[in-house]
Formats: sequence, structure tokens, C-alpha cells
Amino acid sequence: MNVKHHWLWKLVFEDESALGWIIHLCLAFIIIKFLVYPLLGWILGTSYPIVAVVSCSMDHRGDFDGWWSSPSVEGTQAEFYSKYGITKEGFRQFPLKNGFKKGDLMVLRGAKDVQQGNVIVFFSQYSREPIIHRVVDREEGVLITKGDANRASDPKLDRAYDNQVLGKTLLRIPFAGWLKVGLIKGWCLIGGPEEVCAAQTC
Repeated sequence: MNVKHHWLWKLVFEDESALGWIIHLCLAFIIIKFLVYPLLGWILGTSYPIVAVVSCSMDHRGDFDGWWSSPSVEGTQAEFYSKYGITKEGFRQFPLKNGFKKGDLMVLRGAKDVQQGNVIVFFSQYSREPIIHRVVDREEGVLITKGDANRASDPKLDRAYDNQVLGKTLLRIPFAGWLKVGLIKGWCLIGGPEEVCAAQTC
């Protein structure tokens, strides 16, 4: 039997009907989720190699100097970071020093040797979605984090133990995460959970 003449071959590889497109999308999803994603995670040393940014907590909304002098609970961002020994020039040496935007896609690597200034992704018992924030300090084995754009570090939401950290940022791909943001917005329109939808107001 000629494989190329088999009905299944034609349906999967030659059919351009609506059914054919649906099958193509399903196959692409299966290949990415169960082959590409796990393989990428194995290479990068994390079970979450790719995450979409779904909030504005790391968006500087302007240039570095303007953000550095913007308000915080301590007066300015500069005054907040000075509590942790972080200077303006020191911050400029951090990865992703200019922050990033909602809708960006972040590629992660394993979370070994997390340092001050690293941008990490972690789970919190107070959030349904993974949180992506910058490490500002470590106290008694607990990582203290803060979203660059936030005025303060939340004593509950912004704390993580090492075993809660999914990875450190390796690469930023602008705009590539908007598909997930759109899906979350749609979910919120039909009554999604408040703690998830609150991040969609920015």
C-alpha cells in the first residue's frame, strides 16, 4: 500500500479543509507540549523553560533614570533599594536592568546559585500564577523579591524559598506572550478568579 495514498496521510499532510487545520493545530500542540517543551526543560534544567509575563510589575514605563526616581514606600525607588545596599550603578549591572513588559515571553534556566539582582520565577501559596520578580535580598534562607515597578515588596507574596523557585531568566522575547495574556483576559471576562484578573488592569 502506498502510504501517501492512505486517507490518514491525506488528512494530516494534504487536507487544507477546516478539519485539516484543526488536526494540524492539535498535532502542533501535542508535539510542543509533550516533546519540545520537556526537551527544552531538560536542556535548561527547569520544568518551566518558558513563561509569559502576565502583569506589569516589572515594567519601568520609561527610561532608567525616570524609574529610579519614581515613588516607592521609602520615598523613591532609589531609597527603597538603598536599604538592601543596591546603588544606581549596581542596579545597572543586574540582568534585565530596564525591566520588561506584560506580554513578553521569558526563557528560563535552572535556579542554581540565585544572587541579588537575578530575576526569578517562583510559586507562591498566595498566587495562582507563577510570579516573576527580582531578588533584592536573602534573609535566613528566604529570598526577598520585588517587582521593579511596584512601590514595595509584599511580605507575603514576594517571599520565596529555594524549593519554590522555578528558574532564573535567561532570555527575553518581546511580545511573544500575548497569546496567553489574551486567553487570561478572555477568562476574566467570563468570571475568572479575582487574584488572577487583578493583574490585567494595567
